[in-house]
Amino acid sequence: MSANSATSASAAISPLQPSQLLRRCDPELLPFTTTAELTECADTVGQGRAIGALNFGVDMRRPGYNLFILGNPGSGRHTLVRKLLEARARAEDTLVDWCYVNNFAEPSLPRLLRLPAGRGNALKQDMQKFITELPQAIVAGFETEEFHNRVEAIRQELKDKEREALSELGQSASENKIALLRTPNGFVFAPMKGDEAMEPDEFDRLPDDEKQRIGKLISEYGERMGKLMHQFPRWRRENQERVKTVGQDTMRLAVGHLIEELKERYADIPEVLDFLEQVMADVVEVGEAFREQPKPDGDPGDTVMGGTLSVGRYRVNLLVDNSATEGAPVVFEDNPMYPNLVGRIDHIAHMGMLTTNFTLIKPGALHRANGGYLVLDALKVLLQPYAWEGLKRALRSGQIRIESLGQVFGFGSTVAMEPEPAPLSVKVVLIGERRLYYLLRHYDPDFSELFKIAADFENELPRDDEHTRHYACFIATLAREAQALPLERAAVARLIEHAARLADDAEKLSADRRRIADLVHEADHYARSAGRQAIALADVEAALKAQIVRADRLRGTVHEHILRDNLLIAVAGSQVGQVNGLAVIDLGDFRFAHPVRITATARIGEGKVVDIERESELGGAIHSKGVMILASFLGARYASERPLSLAASLVFEQSYGPVEGDSASLAELCALLSVLAGVGIRQSLAMTGSVNQLGRVQAIGGVNEKIEGFFDICAARGLSGDQGVLIPAANVKHLMLREDVVAACSAGRFHIHAVEDVDQAIELLTGVAAGQPDENGEFPAGSINRRVGDRLARLASLRKDFGSEPARESAAPPATASVPAEPTGVGAAPDFLRPRAGL
Repeated sequence: MSANSATSASAAISPLQPSQLLRRCDPELLPFTTTAELTECADTVGQGRAIGALNFGVDMRRPGYNLFILGNPGSGRHTLVRKLLEARARAEDTLVDWCYVNNFAEPSLPRLLRLPAGRGNALKQDMQKFITELPQAIVAGFETEEFHNRVEAIRQELKDKEREALSELGQSASENKIALLRTPNGFVFAPMKGDEAMEPDEFDRLPDDEKQRIGKLISEYGERMGKLMHQFPRWRRENQERVKTVGQDTMRLAVGHLIEELKERYADIPEVLDFLEQVMADVVEVGEAFREQPKPDGDPGDTVMGGTLSVGRYRVNLLVDNSATEGAPVVFEDNPMYPNLVGRIDHIAHMGMLTTNFTLIKPGALHRANGGYLVLDALKVLLQPYAWEGLKRALRSGQIRIESLGQVFGFGSTVAMEPEPAPLSVKVVLIGERRLYYLLRHYDPDFSELFKIAADFENELPRDDEHTRHYACFIATLAREAQALPLERAAVARLIEHAARLADDAEKLSADRRRIADLVHEADHYARSAGRQAIALADVEAALKAQIVRADRLRGTVHEHILRDNLLIAVAGSQVGQVNGLAVIDLGDFRFAHPVRITATARIGEGKVVDIERESELGGAIHSKGVMILASFLGARYASERPLSLAASLVFEQSYGPVEGDSASLAELCALLSVLAGVGIRQSLAMTGSVNQLGRVQAIGGVNEKIEGFFDICAARGLSGDQGVLIPAANVKHLMLREDVVAACSAGRFHIHAVEDVDQAIELLTGVAAGQPDENGEFPAGSINRRVGDRLARLASLRKDFGSEPARESAAPPATASVPAEPTGVGAAPDFLRPRAGL
């Protein structure tokens, strides 16, 4: 083929027109001067599917219909969920208050009270007032004259009874001439002589018969005295019971009116009435002990401690107070640890010991959200020990059981407090990324039963006229929520163009609420600094430029190394087996690309294409797949009826980190074809694209950054007019290039070509026609395909002739042209090259 015919072959593929490189936002679609004119705007756009799922999940009141919100961070999931739930909650009336009170029969099992919203705080205050008044009422009751008279009468009655019993015994003994004498050591009996006790020497002079008679009488009366002495304690206990009964009667009179007043206030709540009855019974039973401590109790730690009693035992622990809440509760728990979800029991130090009581029970997020909605970050829940299992346990059982992790795992050896479980009725909303949702569905059998509704937030929305106007309204809402200046129409149009750039698609708009809101905030800063009354186009451009400047240190470093020839990149001339690929580095908030040299070599072999990146364990699975596909393409097109006797190597030069992705497979294939055909590749062109087994070029990601990455290097070295980038034709609809790139293309100083197959790509790279097969399957003489086929046929013949001596092929001219040595300028891999992104 002649040089003229080769040139015409490449010229048949025209560069893209400037209108194809950047789809601008037509200002006519925005019927306003500034966004201040837009008054009725939604705060979300393009999320109809997710909103529908949210509404259905909230309306469905059956067990297990909790929600999982899927989507990327920054998509506005939290904002939309909050507003929707708060709007729904205002229309609901399911509020109750929850209180824990003392279980007087079993203090380690506190009782739970459920009261209408606002009544819990009232009960707490009433019981606090009762506690304050109780000691004084008790003291006053026991200081009455009536009480003292009744007690004194009972005590006097006991004294009289004891005195009478002793008198009767003494009178009986006196009739038998036996005297009952009281001594410091107790009562004794002695014989009498007249009216006086007989002296011992006189008793000794009595006849033996008389001594025996008197001794027998004394022994009998001693036995009667012994029985009487045993009777006295029983009479005293009976007397104490009577005194206690009097005290209890007095207690009822002294305290009863306080309890009755409370009963009247809570006559409509049976649980409270039952509690007040127990309080009254306990006060009657143990209230006399409070007379020694008449001061009010102000420390909840003094409720039951160290074996002493305190009026704090009648406190009410208001666990959840909804007195100031309107509608159903909506709780966002940002630290979902296990105790923060299900509650905890605190302890305090007392006399060297840790003690607790029902007043130290603290609520969890499930308690606060009970009857309403609980919103949690799924990843945070999963990262906290036992939080996920605790949440599932509560949802499955319909109860909130407050237990420490020690109790859950059976590590506790002491008697633990076990509060009565609270019945649970809550709608749980988990927010997380898609991969987390699908991992949970796959690995956790309980997940599908408990979270039946998935609300999937869109990453992007169509860029048609209707959605463009909605997006402008959405931007106005973001500015209004941030109390920013209104935006001029041109500024809104620029933001819409940037949203398309964020979506990597000229026909889509990004739903990333966070990044658009941040840009509005920063543009507002520049507008206010300039003293404007509205955000102008220049302010948006300044904010965009500042965002790049803050994040592009690494990009500047890479460009510097390329321009100083530390990284070898040529943008002029021609070279066999060498092509400029394009690599993308994603830093999270900033993504950029830079050219990378890809080289290929070929020689006689057994049909193996060696991916040096894979062999060195730097190539990822997808990249290795791309190399295997191009090897399959070679065999299918050029060696379908003979052995592929090729040994080829492909490598990313000066690559010092992982390489992933298949977007360089087209460049690798073209480098290999160049080697086999012996035709040089124009170094003024860079390329990106994935290729399939049939040679068709497929779309790739990051196309805008890749074009701009090569453009920046060419511009820094001087645009010659023949430089450009080859991209897949399927990526044309994704182009949203920078203004300077579009301007250079409009002026003919830079070109962007869209190719559909490898033949178009190799023609542009080499200036030689690829060639199409005739009816016999033969390619035209001089075409790239013919040269490659002839080369592979010669390698197959050599392999057949020389068998296992492929070294003879080395006697022929080398398949790769010599490349002049160029200094690298670095002795080791630069740090910025070690974290390699996808290609």
